[in-house]
Amino acid sequence: GAIIVSEILPNIFQSIFVLATLRMGYMIIMEASLSYLGLGVPPDIPTWGSLINSGRNHIFDAYWISTLPGIALVILVLSINLFGEGLRDILDPRLKVEGSE
Repeated sequence: GAIIVSEILPNIFQSIFVLATLRMGYMIIMEASLSYLGLGVPPDIPTWGSLINSGRNHIFDAYWISTLPGIALVILVLSINLFGEGLRDILDPRLKVEGSE
């Protein structure tokens, strides 16, 4: 147990943290997709997918009902992924060695 805590966990913590941030965007898109299809959380709970789905019938006369939550979803997922990529660049020791040469 002590070897795991002292040797292995410090070495994999950074990788797990970066991977978690990169997977978070994927999970948000999957939840929004399921909620859009009506397969997600109960209908009374607001989610990205249910917000986009609520404007489906008004796409031609009030397009902003679906468009604005869709744009916000794209911005959220893009910012999380860019944060994860930046975190990977900062924490990856192999990139630090290659960049210093």
